[in-house]
This record gives sequence, structure tokens and C-alpha cells, in this order.
Amino acid sequence: MNKIVAGPDEAIKDIKDNMTLMLGGFGLCGIPENCISALVLKGVKGLTCISNNAGVDDFGLGLLLKGRQIKKMISSYVGENEEFERLMLSGEMEVELIPQGTLAERCRAGGAGIPAFYTPAGYGTEVAAGKEKREFNGKTYLMEHWLRADFSIVKAWKGDKYGNLIYKDTARNFNPMMAMAGKITIAEVEELVESDQLDPNFIHTPGIFVQRIFQGKNYEKRIEQRTVRKRH
Repeated sequence: MNKIVAGPDEAIKDIKDNMTLMLGGFGLCGIPENCISALVLKGVKGLTCISNNAGVDDFGLGLLLKGRQIKKMISSYVGENEEFERLMLSGEMEVELIPQGTLAERCRAGGAGIPAFYTPAGYGTEVAAGKEKREFNGKTYLMEHWLRADFSIVKAWKGDKYGNLIYKDTARNFNPMMAMAGKITIAEVEELVESDQLDPNFIHTPGIFVQRIFQGKNYEKRIEQRTVRKRH
């Protein structure tokens, strides 16, 4: 089945107000830049976004925050975005902060069909408020629930018309597990290739999880903070 669509506008055409979206990436690495820009232009509102972090003020999910298009963020690290901080502290946006490993596992559980699991992360902190606790082998664990989404939007290095995906280096972060957890998964790729150009042994996301795929353009691949040593 050929899953290629013309571009980001067609890929997100049926994303509507008040939907829940998963967006892959870690920092600004491996984020679906083209789809985020298309969502900004479409102007959908009231979104619940599940993402490790929220980009920066003028890039990535920061663009959706700037346009007040997100009503709730479910994420882990948000320290690079001043607008996020302002919206959270002012109460203009609902925020659920989750330990990074727990967030990854909740996404993976959603894709694997596991409704809940136990983890020690967060016990004894604010994260534990209102959650079921259970002891195993003398250690206390919290019960966490799966995360699923109306749409998962991921970014890969290479993909084929059947939706098989290969991620490159650090971009193989939240993308693989999020690709499994959406009712509809959209993949934008740097290179759209023929199927015989992908080694089956190196495919990270099988095409069965992907419904739409297109080749993205003009990737900026920004770095949040660049630190270099002084020349001697």
C-alpha cells in the first residue's frame, strides 16, 4: 500500500481543534519541522501535545505556543522555552510534567497495548500525587497509565512508500515509540527512497504503524545551545 502524500498540508488535513498529538524529537533534534509549520498555518486550537519538550520560543513547538494553539502540554523538559514558563505560571496552559523515562515508557506502553505499569520514578515527589502505589520486593512503585494520541507526528532520516522508517543518530529518541502510539501516524522524512534501498535489518519503525509519509524540505536542524571550548 502506497502511503505517500504530497506534503505536510495534506498529511495534517484532518487534524482538528482539541485533538491530542504526539510529536517526536528531543530538544530540537528529530522534530517534525514541516508538520509543525503546517499546523501553525492551519491555526488549529485547543491541542493537547505530548512531546519530550516544547522547542524554543521561535522554533519547534514554541511556534504553536506563541500562537496559543496548545491548551495542554504533557512533557518532560521545558527549560529552554520562556513562553512555556510564562503560560504555565500564569495558568493559561495546563501542564503535566513527567520524568523523562516514564514519559518514554508511557508512550511505548500506548503502542504496545499495555494500559498501565509500575515504576519507582517519582515516588516521594509531587509526581506521585493521586497515583496508586504498590510495593514490590520491599520497594514502592507508582502506577502509570499509557499515553495514546489521535495523531502521532514523527520525523525520520529515510522512509519508503510503505512507511518503513530509519532514524539517524540522536533522532532515534522519542520518535520510534510515538510512531506506534497514534491512531494515525504521520512521518516526514529527509529521504524518500525505494523499498529495496532499505535494509530490513535496520528498519526502526515498520510500515504497519505508519499511515502517511512525505519527504520534508528545508530542514534547519537547529541546536538549542552550542557550547565550544576556547582556542589555545
